[in-house]
Amino acid sequence: MPMCGGTSDVKDADERVQQICDKVKPHVEQKAGKTYDVFTAKSYKSQLVAGTNFFIKVHVGGDEHLHIRVWQKLPCNGGEVELSDIQLAKSHHDPIEYF
Repeated sequence: MPMCGGTSDVKDADERVQQICDKVKPHVEQKAGKTYDVFTAKSYKSQLVAGTNFFIKVHVGGDEHLHIRVWQKLPCNGGEVELSDIQLAKSHHDPIEYF
């Protein structure tokens, strides 16, 4: 069991996480300064805060991956998602860590 405020164990990405990635993809592309033909969520960690932080490993083609941090507001606050940060030049083997 994760400690209060800590991140969860790594989980395989599911349809819900892919939908989050699809919503923030334009913001990721703008921040990275490039467009991605491939944008597939592979795995993630989550952290309960005033909403949920998602730390998601995304495959963007070839051997290239990136990590994105997305904050999802609580349902009572609308449940919207917003991109918090990205880490570029990651590999399939790089662990997802808090950033």
